[in-house]
Amino acid sequence: MDLNYFQTFREVALRQSFTKAAEELGYAQSSVTTQIQKLEKIYQVKLFERYNNNKIRLTSAGEELYKLSGQILEIFEHSQEKLTKQGGGSLTIATMDSLASYYLPAPIQTTRTQYPELSIRLQTDREDLILQKVREGEADVGLILANASSDSGLQWITIREEPLVLIVNSDHPLAAQSEVTLNHLANEEWIMPEDSCNYRQLLEKILRKNGIPYKVALELGSPEAIKRSIMAGPGISLLPQMIAMDEIQRQELTVLPLVHTDFTMEIQLVIHARKWISHSLKQFIINLGAKESDWLPVEAEG
Repeated sequence: MDLNYFQTFREVALRQSFTKAAEELGYAQSSVTTQIQKLEKIYQVKLFERYNNNKIRLTSAGEELYKLSGQILEIFEHSQEKLTKQGGGSLTIATMDSLASYYLPAPIQTTRTQYPELSIRLQTDREDLILQKVREGEADVGLILANASSDSGLQWITIREEPLVLIVNSDHPLAAQSEVTLNHLANEEWIMPEDSCNYRQLLEKILRKNGIPYKVALELGSPEAIKRSIMAGPGISLLPQMIAMDEIQRQELTVLPLVHTDFTMEIQLVIHARKWISHSLKQFIINLGAKESDWLPVEAEG
């Protein structure tokens, strides 16, 4: 059970309102409701009851939990302080498959060397679910490829720009071109990631904007599967450069020299606006390559 549920419960109790608690915590109201429901399920009691004008108040069970939750959170804060200074505790990272495989191994291993007692959990998912996990406190941080950051309840830290490359195998007719324009891509058969993928959405937006007809011949959920399919037969794909770099250097994949159009995205770290930053989390963010001056709203512990 996430201890954030107790903090949410106390905010609802103090403000006698799910809406006001959500505003104070920076959560969606549905997230507050879900957390309270989970607490009620765990304890098998009702924590709040409604009375005049739909207002809420604590039940007798809720009053008892309110007293205990303060003690629980206080003990947790003391233990967190102690363990963080010793490098213990846990770190949950929600991210995409591509970043988990091709970007995160090095900074994670560096952080593990610096904090041997730190337990690190890596969870891969779609971008919308990654953001949801960070928003609801199920993940400490999220790491995604994106070019837009519209959720004001989250802090977005740009780590670096990542080029996207058009790849084919060496036998593809376009592989022999000295330069490739968008018009060369008309009616090509594409091997694409799932439609929820940010860089696929970027590609399709550019193709549609420029009136370039295209066909999705194969849709795959794994970057490895996409690369192997390209190497095995006809087709074209767009992938972050880091994913295909080894195969490009071994000349197993060819990068098309696209002119006049830049396909790029940013690797962005996402943190809840009210996230407490432990020493180990701070060091992990540094290991990712983020500048401390970019963390403006985040107050680091110690």
